Amino acid sequence: MLTLSTLPPFALPAAAANFTPPDGCRLEITVQNRGCTVSQHYRCSGDAPGDQWVTYFTREGATYQSRIDRETRWMESTDLRSGLVDVLEEQAADHASFSTLARTGRDDFDFWTRSNSGERLRHVGHDELTGETVQIDGVTLEVTRFELTTFSATGEVLIQRQGQQFISRAQGRFYGGVETSEDWTGARQETNDSPVTFSFPGQPGFGSTVPEYDCDLQMVGGQGAGTLGQLMKEART
Repeated sequence: MLTLSTLPPFALPAAAANFTPPDGCRLEITVQNRGCTVSQHYRCSGDAPGDQWVTYFTREGATYQSRIDRETRWMESTDLRSGLVDVLEEQAADHASFSTLARTGRDDFDFWTRSNSGERLRHVGHDELTGETVQIDGVTLEVTRFELTTFSATGEVLIQRQGQQFISRAQGRFYGGVETSEDWTGARQETNDSPVTFSFPGQPGFGSTVPEYDCDLQMVGGQGAGTLGQLMKEART
């Protein structure tokens, strides 16, 4: 059975200038991203070893929160505006493994999630390392390619995604990149959620909840489209 954190979902007011994690948690990194978002990455002492959280902010405030485990399995995710919560189902044909990706250069996954509305979704795809390493604001990241198809419980294709992301071996997490998605209506969307700056404790911008990049381009749709649109930006299961 999944052991979910007892920390409740929360949202901060749009006017908040600095992020304060819940009691027992430690903020590690603040990341300014393309697409007019800023993300707060933190760990909590009451969680399983290796678990970590992220909360995303747009100009409207906190919009999305998720917890991953040490293999970057997406354990739970909350749309902070709608209250929709998705959790990983324990049984999977192929759970994701960050360590497998790092060791072999490719990881395949095939898993199910369930929301508090009762909806079940199946997610099938893979991540692979391209062999390219980049430096973004002094942080070493490796470039990945991925493909992902999300199905309804009855097998209909709901969304197909493909593109490029980044991983940090030192931090044990994924960061967003450039991707294309197409939903069941045929609508296509291109987004760029790449990290731009990293702020660590004591550095300027650490804890800031005000996004700084691409906000005048009105590109918040990629992060603000809801849990289904966000869930694969942070983790693989």
